[in-house]
Amino acid sequence: MKAIVYEKYGSPDVLELKEVEIPALRDNEVLIKVHAASINSWDWDMLTGRPLEYRLFFGLLKSKNKILGCDIAGRIEAVGSNIKHLQPGDDVFGDLSEGSWGGFAEYVCARENELTLKPAGMTFEEAAATPQAGILALQGLCEKREIKPGQRILINGAGGGVGTFAIQMAKTFGAEVTGVDSAGKLDMISSLGADHVIDYTQQDFTRNGKSYDLILDVKTDRSIFNYRRSLSANGIYVTVGGRTAQILQLVSLGSLISRVGSKKLTLVMHKPNKDMKVLNELFDSGKVKPVVDRCFPLSETAEAFRYFGEGHFKGKVVITMAHNEKPYKSLHKDCHH
Repeated sequence: MKAIVYEKYGSPDVLELKEVEIPALRDNEVLIKVHAASINSWDWDMLTGRPLEYRLFFGLLKSKNKILGCDIAGRIEAVGSNIKHLQPGDDVFGDLSEGSWGGFAEYVCARENELTLKPAGMTFEEAAATPQAGILALQGLCEKREIKPGQRILINGAGGGVGTFAIQMAKTFGAEVTGVDSAGKLDMISSLGADHVIDYTQQDFTRNGKSYDLILDVKTDRSIFNYRRSLSANGIYVTVGGRTAQILQLVSLGSLISRVGSKKLTLVMHKPNKDMKVLNELFDSGKVKPVVDRCFPLSETAEAFRYFGEGHFKGKVVITMAHNEKPYKSLHKDCHH
């Protein structure tokens, strides 16, 4: 099979398209013919080996996983002897980040509990864009406190994968949503339902005098004391990712600050695939739709990572396989195979 392989940390230039063996199927796994996979920030971190402290988990000198890609969508080709609920021919999608990764390849093996049946109306590209970003958005919004209609929610990093899901979800709960991102993404953020938009290069939302009942932070690029200032009397700040230094500050001081007042600051630990059925229900009801910016064929994965690394993408960047016959129209209308 064809796969994107890398042997050392570095820029997208270290990614190579190679012929490798199809992974061996274990008794507790299924073999999936991958139709699409999406790039997440974890893929970028594992590619570059930065921040350096991440190498404690990925591998000190080189990554333990030679093939990146954890968000996948495809069709089951074969099942192991211990598989109970899935069968060949099932269209599935899921997040393989707790397993062996390997999504940027024509075939991948996965455990049954990492997969969910794909809705019939969802394309493979949309499915590949959903697992990690959709779950982080859902857990970030709902895990710590129930959202009530009329609450003011701010999403920092609203134009990326997590943010585009979070805007749509927050609106289904009846919230008043403010999206923060760069100028080039603001029209798209508004089109998803955001009531207000802020260009972070022109305005610091932590200093504009406004307060929010929930701040969902994908960037985590400010001091937690600044975030606290922007919370309403009983507001809650939730981060799902961002800069390591600020996250460490939150881990070390967040619980202490939360105990001395009514404002709460907390971190959501990603729980892969936990609420995938909820995502399917939101999609089937038409309330939430994955945003796919661009699709790249497997052979152009390095170029896809360069585009991802520039940070201008809206929603998700997706890799497609040659055997996915129906092209998907992205925002750029250039999904190709």
